[in-house]
Amino acid sequence: MGGARMRELGVQSWRLAVVAQVLGVAACVMVLVWCIHFRGGLAFVATNKSLIFNIHPVLMVIGFIFLGSEAILAYRVLPGTKQQRKVVHSTLHLIAFVLGIVGMYAAFKYHNESGIANLYSLHSWLGLGTIILFSIQWKLWFVAFWFPGAPEGLRAASLPWHVLFGSIVYVLALATAVLGFLEKLTFLEVAGLAKYGPEAFLVNFTAIVVLLFGVFVLLSIITSTTPSPVNGFEYSPLAESQ
Repeated sequence: MGGARMRELGVQSWRLAVVAQVLGVAACVMVLVWCIHFRGGLAFVATNKSLIFNIHPVLMVIGFIFLGSEAILAYRVLPGTKQQRKVVHSTLHLIAFVLGIVGMYAAFKYHNESGIANLYSLHSWLGLGTIILFSIQWKLWFVAFWFPGAPEGLRAASLPWHVLFGSIVYVLALATAVLGFLEKLTFLEVAGLAKYGPEAFLVNFTAIVVLLFGVFVLLSIITSTTPSPVNGFEYSPLAESQ
């Protein structure tokens, strides 16, 4: 119902996708400026352990959030055959997952080498849970839509649930990212960072841009009219079938 209503109002999916792309690129640039210009750069091995941590937000935003969003948009709004969209969708998700794992490793490495406890905050709990749910989602997608022995009926029936579960995981990833920016900025301000300084404003605006990016990605999916047949079965988006 929601997607059909928005199309009646003249909202076109490709326009929303363009806005999402602009916001996504802006978020990537902003997190790089923060970690390189304000925080001193990136390194897996360094005496300044903060450089190790800087890898975490960069890979989680550019790798997990941005590439994961590109994977979602590719399947719904990218021109081409179903098979081509499916390959791009799966490949980008796999790359996003790998980069997300490396990003989480950087956070654990920073904590361990700095004598900081692991998994004590809501951000870390949601982050670990999101990665686990994402891995389950990708494995189920692979079995249902790539495994040759999967029944055709299973593929048709599971696709709406794949979209729903994937959307939930995506929202969790966005919430985790925003909490991460809030948590890090709070630590920095407690340590003496100016609350109204340029770095504080940059971090806050980066979080807002990431959130808006996710909103426009979801809106572009809801308004998309791209057909998604699965071996002869036509799939109707869950948002429109309710």
